[in-house]
Amino acid sequence: MTSLIKKVISTAKAPRPVGAYSQAVLVDRTMYISGQIGIDPSSGQLVPGGVVEEAKQAFTNLGEILKAADCDFTNDFKSNFPARAAYQVAALPLGARIEIEAVAVTGPLTTASL
Repeated sequence: MTSLIKKVISTAKAPRPVGAYSQAVLVDRTMYISGQIGIDPSSGQLVPGGVVEEAKQAFTNLGEILKAADCDFTNDFKSNFPARAAYQVAALPLGARIEIEAVAVTGPLTTASL
C-alpha cells in the first residue's frame, strides 16, 4: 500500500494557533484548515466591530492559510460537499463571536458519479 504524504501548513500571515493544533494539515491533496476566528495576526487581538468584522477577518486568515499551500478560495468544495461539522460551544477563544473552518483540495478536482 502506498503511504500518503502529510504536511503541516503554517504561515505568519495568519494568527498562531491559540491551542495545541496546526493552522492546517495537508494529507495527500486534501487540506483540513483549523477553525479561524477574527484575530488580527499583527496584534494577536480580535478585530473590533462585532461579528461581521470578525467574520471578514476569519476569511482573510483562511485565505492566507490557503495561499501558504499554493491554494485559494477556488479550491474549496462548491458542490458534492464533504461531511458537515457543526459545533456549539459555551465560549470561543478570546471571546470571539464566530469561528470558521474549511476543507480544500489542491490541484484539479473532477467529480465522479456512482
